[in-house]
Amino acid sequence: MKKEETREELKYRVLIIYDITEDKPRINLSKLLSSYGIRVQKSAFEANLNKKQYEKLIFELDRYVGREDSIRVYKMYEDSEVITYGKVDEAVFDEVIIV
Repeated sequence: MKKEETREELKYRVLIIYDITEDKPRINLSKLLSSYGIRVQKSAFEANLNKKQYEKLIFELDRYVGREDSIRVYKMYEDSEVITYGKVDEAVFDEVIIV
């Protein structure tokens, strides 16, 4: 197996949190993020992505940020531990297909 193939198979658990002031870009951003993963809080999404999907997501995010807005992306490896308190919606990640 080639070194690049191994890297491509590596999955990241990605947490994306955002604070977008205007409704239209916020709604469009949440639609985009829904195509990658699942909503875990009102302004937070989790996704399991390979390197190519991760790079595509990062490239797409810039268009949703205005002067007063922020988007934060946390990249962890797929086996990173997540501890949840309160309402627990166990996120089961299947392969995500991005169209």
